[in-house]
Amino acid sequence: MAEAVDRSIRTGEHLAVQAGTGTGKSLAYLVPSIRHAVAEDETVVVSTATIALQRQLVDRDLPRLAKALKKELGREPTFAILKGRRNYLCMHRVHNGAPEEPDDAALFDPFAVSKLGREVKRLHEWSSDTETGDRDELVPGVSEQAWRQVSVTARECLGVSKCPIGSDCFAERARAEAGKADVVVTNHAMLAIDALEGYQVLPDHDVVVIDEAHDLVDRVTSVATEELSGASVATAARRCGRLIDQDVADRLAEASDGLAMILEDMPAGRLDALPRALAGALAATRDAAHNCMSAMGPERKEDPDGATARKLALALLEEVHDCAVRVLEAFDEERDVVWVSGDFNQKAPSLRVAPLGVGGLLRERLFAKRTTVLTSATLTLGGAFDTMARQWGLPPAEKVRKVEGAATDKDPDGPKWTGLDVGSPFQHGSSGILYVARHLPQPGRDGLPPEYLDEIEGLVNAAGGRALGLFSSMRAAKAATEALRDKLDHPILCQGEDATGLLVKKFAEDERTCLFGTLSLWQGVDVPGPSLQLVIMDRIPFPRPDDPLASARQKAVNSRGGNGFLTVAATHAALLLAQGAGRLLRSMSDKGVVAVLDPRLATARYGGFLRASLPPFWTTYDPEVVRAALKRLDAAHTPQATSP
Repeated sequence: MAEAVDRSIRTGEHLAVQAGTGTGKSLAYLVPSIRHAVAEDETVVVSTATIALQRQLVDRDLPRLAKALKKELGREPTFAILKGRRNYLCMHRVHNGAPEEPDDAALFDPFAVSKLGREVKRLHEWSSDTETGDRDELVPGVSEQAWRQVSVTARECLGVSKCPIGSDCFAERARAEAGKADVVVTNHAMLAIDALEGYQVLPDHDVVVIDEAHDLVDRVTSVATEELSGASVATAARRCGRLIDQDVADRLAEASDGLAMILEDMPAGRLDALPRALAGALAATRDAAHNCMSAMGPERKEDPDGATARKLALALLEEVHDCAVRVLEAFDEERDVVWVSGDFNQKAPSLRVAPLGVGGLLRERLFAKRTTVLTSATLTLGGAFDTMARQWGLPPAEKVRKVEGAATDKDPDGPKWTGLDVGSPFQHGSSGILYVARHLPQPGRDGLPPEYLDEIEGLVNAAGGRALGLFSSMRAAKAATEALRDKLDHPILCQGEDATGLLVKKFAEDERTCLFGTLSLWQGVDVPGPSLQLVIMDRIPFPRPDDPLASARQKAVNSRGGNGFLTVAATHAALLLAQGAGRLLRSMSDKGVVAVLDPRLATARYGGFLRASLPPFWTTYDPEVVRAALKRLDAAHTPQATSP
């Protein structure tokens, strides 16, 4: 892999590498990246999806490599971490207060106000001690509402030259450090903002390494998603009301009322056409926001407090205006998906707009401009790289060979790339069993069938606990927890009962404990050793049929003559299944079982595609065989009683 990354950097040909857990893939891309950065005096950007991997790179891998490579390179290579501006304290906000309106709950809930006040006071005290202003270094953390009082977005920032505390800005200091570093570690959201939004947030770089690349499309989609609601328009009207003629601001406030009323009457879900009433409300919002921006007039030399108020108002006005324009144009150009979002947890419905696909954007703004290495333990869905490549905007490969890789030459005008599968150090066939409960009924819509609960009980008892339950919904995870807590002798932790990190820690420390949860556990758990010997998945994790984005993408593929279900829904499921199964073997000595209760993995036509995305475990459909194997594993890790 290191040689392939080196070749990619030298030739400019993009590289996709599947490298299993335990291969040392971070070292394999860091060594040639550091050498290139030092030799060419260029910055290399490494992007990750999770904070955990960022911390691993910055706290462990890069410091070790910097020392190890110093002699070879003639100097010690440097590195820095760079996050979005909202992740750093804004000292101007800390000293001058935030002109934020409290939400309705805080206005009428004395406890909420006092809690918020205590958190903000703690943040002010912390601001005197912190060296970095980085939110992730504040332990324990604070609520999002409290953090908003002491931070700004890129749009809200006054800028170094106009801010009275610009010279002491934590975000600018982090950017300056990153600008001098050989390797800059960032996240997929920052990478997307830098590539897609037209203003530079990362230092100049000619090579980017995208680790956890299986998450790239979702993170880029998230950055490119906008939201509009009556409340956000009303806030924009209040912010600018103190700065412009009240009549002009009142028209925006009236538009917010109209938008809120129309959204209240609309059912949640995707919009295939723009209703006339909503179009009228959006046009009124767009025009009123534009009039407010015009009324603000050209920028004046004013005191910092006035400049802050103006910047905050303009930032929100621009968001409101641009989102209204985007939704109004979405139904003509068919590049975006629009839906009404609302559930019982939300106070009011909102309008959301997201790109139908991000492949074109990535192809034009990322692959066309810099050499890119993409890596993850799960990239060959269905046994090939093409599924992921299509989502990234890369042309299909003619074929992908294991280890040697295969350069693409099908599309002479498209980006050239190589696919490489370096395998895994694990002997999956002898270390793990894939058990598919073919005898169970198909999962229904009404929660977990009783047969599934009986199956989970039998598996967990055979394993002596040691189980990670990955469920397709929080409702299913809670239902299984409640139904089995009284029946099992082993403790069950359920996601949501405490911070996820603390639950995973408890699970890892007590071998007999089980942990049940949903989406973040499918990808975020690293528990080597006997605490985790059984991974249970209740059903194939297809996106919900009413998921607006997935259903729109599926419909678009079908309209072009493709198989929308396989391209979108089955690909989504394959990725999560592979990620979930990857929780089992985390060290060379690990052994265990991945149990999928959904019989469709064995019986459906698409089952072969899904199974080809999983590690090559030994497979069985026999519940007796798998329970016997789990009992043997449990016995091997249970201290035997000795006679006196």
